[in-house]
Amino acid sequence: MTVLNPREHDQAQHYDAFHAARAASPLVAQLYAHAMGEAYPAEAAPNSSCDWALLGALISRLKLRTGQILADLGCGTGGVGLWLARALNARLVGIDVSATAIRLATERRTTFVPAERAHFAVGSLETTGLPDAAVDALICIDALFTAADRMTALTEFHRILAPGGRAVMSRTLPPGGRTEIRAQARAAGFTVEHIDTRHGEPELWHRLYQLWIVNEDRLRVELGHDQADNMLAEAHRMQPRLAMRQAVLVALRRPAPSRPHGPGHRLP
Repeated sequence: MTVLNPREHDQAQHYDAFHAARAASPLVAQLYAHAMGEAYPAEAAPNSSCDWALLGALISRLKLRTGQILADLGCGTGGVGLWLARALNARLVGIDVSATAIRLATERRTTFVPAERAHFAVGSLETTGLPDAAVDALICIDALFTAADRMTALTEFHRILAPGGRAVMSRTLPPGGRTEIRAQARAAGFTVEHIDTRHGEPELWHRLYQLWIVNEDRLRVELGHDQADNMLAEAHRMQPRLAMRQAVLVALRRPAPSRPHGPGHRLP
């Protein structure tokens, strides 16, 4: 069992309340669906910018084979990882700091795959609790910003990936950010395979934030004042920054050794 540090414990309490409130009301999912339109993957019901285009890009960049193990780090309620596990005929392990998210993800897993093909556990991006070289690929969707130290998180991603495995992450970049990504990747032991621009992502968030603001009264009634205050504060804080936002999907690879390498402690 992963033991959370004080910062992660506070983060867990925040996200426990976040996921509990959203699970109790369909309103937030309805607003995501309205903002995304036909691009909204309703079955996965993500609390992120994951749309049909991103799901397709993830399949392309992960290159998983049948029966391999996919980790979803910062998995939330599990929809994206579960959808991919079914589509790729893979096994899934989901990690999130929120015990509430882990419970909700576990409850919905058989909607997508047999129970034995998906496992969820509490952990953080920096301390997943997974063994060395335990997974064949991993995703981290709109979650890397939650890490206290991104280099520590990337080093942890490298540790849990089997040689040759890929880490695929959605990120936003400051000016010159592609150079920073490449430097961070090299420092963590990765090679950069692809950095794909997500052209419509800033506009998606603009539409969604506008819907949050317009529906303030409904959010307060259905989610409570604390969650509504958090969402509205995010909307007002982030909207002015969207014009400069560059969203990307980054695919990193842990290099395979030049000669045969013994397996790590694989997950059962």
